[in-house]
Amino acid sequence: MWSKSKRTGGAVVLGLAAAVVFFAAGMAPEPEEADQKGIVTFVEGSARKQKVTEEEWHRVLVDSTVISGERVRTFSESRAELEIARLDRVRMAPRTTIDILKLYEETVEQERESAIVLQSGELWAHVGKKSGAKRFSITTPVAAAAITGTTLRLSVGADSSTELRVYAGEVVLSRVVGQDSIRSAHPGAPHQVPGPAEVAAPREVTLEEWRLIVRSMQRVRVDGRGEVVQSGSFSPEDPDEQSDWVNWNRARDQKL
Repeated sequence: MWSKSKRTGGAVVLGLAAAVVFFAAGMAPEPEEADQKGIVTFVEGSARKQKVTEEEWHRVLVDSTVISGERVRTFSESRAELEIARLDRVRMAPRTTIDILKLYEETVEQERESAIVLQSGELWAHVGKKSGAKRFSITTPVAAAAITGTTLRLSVGADSSTELRVYAGEVVLSRVVGQDSIRSAHPGAPHQVPGPAEVAAPREVTLEEWRLIVRSMQRVRVDGRGEVVQSGSFSPEDPDEQSDWVNWNRARDQKL
């Protein structure tokens, strides 16, 4: 009698253990599903998010998620940091608004694509090197930056003018044709940014569809019409590189 009871009890225990394992496996997120969500890893001050199809704004909290189709905004004296695909970091300066168009979504070409639009303000991005099957871009109203293995700073002025500074790696910067365009094609061969100098009048260099390779410690400025007006090198000793915003980002990057 005792022997029979013992075997039954063992079966019950094994059955419960199997059920626990099955339940845990069902609750664990798939790797691709986790990659399609961003995690808020830092908030200072006030930040809000909304679905771009809705009017209601929600408070952004640390450890909350952001997904495709959401807009995120920081307010005065506020900052926020987003972790994307467990690797990349996007940090938002005060009074900054971004639209998250895609987070590692699969394209028709079976690539994993992420796309963010910087509507206004300034952001700092620390993006890991991408394989050929992954793409990451940040677009402003006038320029699109294709990013891989890069640390950069991107800002948008009230007139939509854009300035890009690359601290490590390289960025392919191209002109956006139309307010809603996200440039994913690769028209023409890109050329490197020259040394510090003002660029000649855009119409003299055919800027309808321009592309530039911007390398480490180089900057490019694009006016509100989408025309390159300045490009060249910058130095860590420049006054603009001594700001609290830059120093904070450098300190955060060193912890990665």
